[in-house]
Amino acid sequence: MLLAGDAWDAKFRDFAKEAWRLETLPQYIVPQEAEQFSRFLSGQPVVPEDDDEWIDLIQKHRETGGSIGRVHIVTRPLSDYLRFEFAQYYAPQFDAGEDIRILDVTDRPNPLADVQDFWMFDRSTVVLMNYEPDGKQINRELFNGDPTPFLEYQRIALAEAVPFSEYVKQLDT
Repeated sequence: MLLAGDAWDAKFRDFAKEAWRLETLPQYIVPQEAEQFSRFLSGQPVVPEDDDEWIDLIQKHRETGGSIGRVHIVTRPLSDYLRFEFAQYYAPQFDAGEDIRILDVTDRPNPLADVQDFWMFDRSTVVLMNYEPDGKQINRELFNGDPTPFLEYQRIALAEAVPFSEYVKQLDT
């Protein structure tokens, strides 16, 4: 089953304890970001949005005992898109309480090399994020099988990754 619109929004609105994502690509083509990304590439400063629904969602779930987190697998040098994503989204989202971690596989084998992007809700519902190789989203697909492999992917990703704030400090040295 493909997810879009309210069915997709409901996954984030209605989860009880945890929403977690694995990101594997060096860029995502998001039409709504095109103008901001273009400004970033031209050297203009990144200005996070004042009214950010994602940050509101993070805070809402934290207040009720839930969490949102992700691990992004990267290699250096970071793509322009990743540098943009770190500044525009990850920094304010991390500050708001999202558990963002980075798994840098530049100098080591990728322990999740053949795993695609996914979201997992309450450690039981998995949504596969299907992308073209260039990062353009194809669709979101509800996975109907056993979530056990995805729990293992999450365990590996969390064990191998470092918190976002720690990773960006390493970049500055």
